[in-house]
Amino acid sequence: MAANPLHRREILKKHAPRFFQYLVLFFVTLVIIVPILVLAFDSLKTNGEMFLHPYTPPSNPQWDNYVQILTKSSFWVLMRNSLIVMASSTAGVLIVCSLAAFVFARMPFRGKDLAFNLLTLGLMFPITVAIMPVYLAIRQMHLTDTLLAVILIQIAFGMSGNILILRGFFLAVPGELQDAASIDGCSAFGFFWRVLLPLVRPALAAVGALTMIISWNDLLTPLVILDSENLWTLPLGTMQFQGQYSSNLALVAAFVALSSVPAIIFYLFAERQIVAGLTAGALKG
Repeated sequence: MAANPLHRREILKKHAPRFFQYLVLFFVTLVIIVPILVLAFDSLKTNGEMFLHPYTPPSNPQWDNYVQILTKSSFWVLMRNSLIVMASSTAGVLIVCSLAAFVFARMPFRGKDLAFNLLTLGLMFPITVAIMPVYLAIRQMHLTDTLLAVILIQIAFGMSGNILILRGFFLAVPGELQDAASIDGCSAFGFFWRVLLPLVRPALAAVGALTMIISWNDLLTPLVILDSENLWTLPLGTMQFQGQYSSNLALVAAFVALSSVPAIIFYLFAERQIVAGLTAGALKG
């Protein structure tokens, strides 16, 4: 009988950390899921019901809210622009960052460490800090009010962090592979293309997935750069729609819900790649 308190203490000591981990995860999940559920509920209500019962499921789902938005040609223009920007930015980030990371990881040259340290300083200057000089540079290049300017800015501000991630993966690949490829007559670019990229596919998938999500949700860059309504992206169109229909918040909720669906669906498919890529980098490091 005297051993029972000690045994209980050992059990508590063993399982208490896991219990608190699950408790924290439960509250984090609630913080993420509840706003999404409330948005979905409110998007299917009338304006009056939304104000009276904002947190409950709709008593009579108003699917007409979605029909009104999906039948607007302007919504599909916004969707098209967002897809163009997202796909172009992601492709640009993958091409530029993988090549730059390969150079910093595998190519010896004078001042490499200094150049890499200067590049990583970009992590200290987010777009919100540098937007004014960036806008002035874009205006001097006569690229204002173009999707190309938005794409170039997103690529530029995605470089520092993604090069840092990819460089770690490239450094983790044994140097003997490059030596063997060189003996077989493979050039540096051939080693990069045929050997290195297939080995770091999880890292490329993680970088691509994160870039897509960040590009899809970017509001500040289109807000500063774009003037023409036919070039607006979904975040910018959502802000304008909210101002135009401020008296009908249920319709605004439906618009926001539809705008969020592609990002949510994409993240559900890409989540494994993001976790696998970043976890593999941590294990290799």
